[in-house]
Amino acid sequence: MPIYEYHCLNCSKDHEIIQKASDKPLRKCPSCSGKMQKKMSLSSFQLKGGGWYASGYSKEAEKKVEKKVEKAAVPVAPASPKSPENKA
Repeated sequence: MPIYEYHCLNCSKDHEIIQKASDKPLRKCPSCSGKMQKKMSLSSFQLKGGGWYASGYSKEAEKKVEKKVEKAAVPVAPASPKSPENKA
């Protein structure tokens, strides 16, 4: 079960509460019964090591994608001296 962080608006204490994801957020502080506010905190979930996100793509597939991008790129002509952008 995930750990959720709450902040009491009355006593300013922070609480870490283990709850199911489907449980309703707490409304009363366990210390003073004041109003609680759910905090947004960082997840402890990390992807480490090799895997599809780091090494799951083959080099051949990467080369094919690069070739498609190069073909799709449209060359940009330099601005002419008489264009309104270059007038000073």
